[in-house]
Amino acid sequence: MPFALKRNIDALKKDLEEYRIRYDVWFSESSLYEDGEVRETLDILTENGCTYEKEGALWFEATRFGCDKDEVLVRANGLCTYFLADIAYHRNKILKRNFERCINIWGADHHGHVARLKAALDAVGLNGSKLDVVIMQLVRLVRAGEVVKVSKRSGKAIALRDLIDEVGVDAARFFFNLRQSDTHLEFDLQLALEQSAQNPVYYVQYAHARIRSVLSLLKQQEVEVKTPGRVKLSLLTEKEEVDLIDMLAAFPEEIRMAAVTYDPSRVTRYAIELASCFHKFYNAHRVNCEDHALRDARVILCDCVRIVIRNALAVLSVEAPERM
Repeated sequence: MPFALKRNIDALKKDLEEYRIRYDVWFSESSLYEDGEVRETLDILTENGCTYEKEGALWFEATRFGCDKDEVLVRANGLCTYFLADIAYHRNKILKRNFERCINIWGADHHGHVARLKAALDAVGLNGSKLDVVIMQLVRLVRAGEVVKVSKRSGKAIALRDLIDEVGVDAARFFFNLRQSDTHLEFDLQLALEQSAQNPVYYVQYAHARIRSVLSLLKQQEVEVKTPGRVKLSLLTEKEEVDLIDMLAAFPEEIRMAAVTYDPSRVTRYAIELASCFHKFYNAHRVNCEDHALRDARVILCDCVRIVIRNALAVLSVEAPERM
């Protein structure tokens, strides 16, 4: 078993690293039993008068803390439940590893578990409000208009490795962040491969590459990209220019709100909207126009858009290509 476990965990780590996710700590549940933390947690709950026996099992009186039902901690056969190990694990995080906040990502089928775990943390003398849970809805994979059928029970599943081999890391990361976590997502595998404006990740990356191409061409023509202080930005008065400026100004707040609400889809949607604003501007106005003062202002505007798109994609761990 240890050999199989290590081999599978190593494979998971390899896939996650390719997907640009790296965990600082991999924690073993068995260590909670070996170090006596599960037993210690159970003793504290009992000492605090939060447990009772019924039908040979030991229960946590969650209803005392406003929950709709109580939870089994130790089954009649003497085996501890996952719930008890969960309490011990979060106690380890908060008490021993000094976490100021625990942010958990759970599947929608665990939604009812949130209140009970918060109640249990209160019951062991910790602050249940330190636990924030992000609920993730299921993702449906669609290919050629048909839902790709998967089932954990039958073993029919698509691994992350299979997905990124098919559509690439950038598309996978971008598409998974198109919707809020509590919203169902249809991942269109065919769309993720398209090189068109309908593919959102291509659309955003193309905006970045398009700006790089414009700046490169101007450099070949010996047009200097000046610093903002040397440019008359007040010349940017066209609607498409003002819309772009407004979008750029909104970026810091979008990042802040994405962090506060645990919602990276805000950044994804922002990047799409910014790319859309840029394409509208670029299709309506010449950057390298005859008015050199206006040209210099538009060059600065384009470069600012490039920087913000690059930064937005960096937040999502998606690449900003130089050319496409």
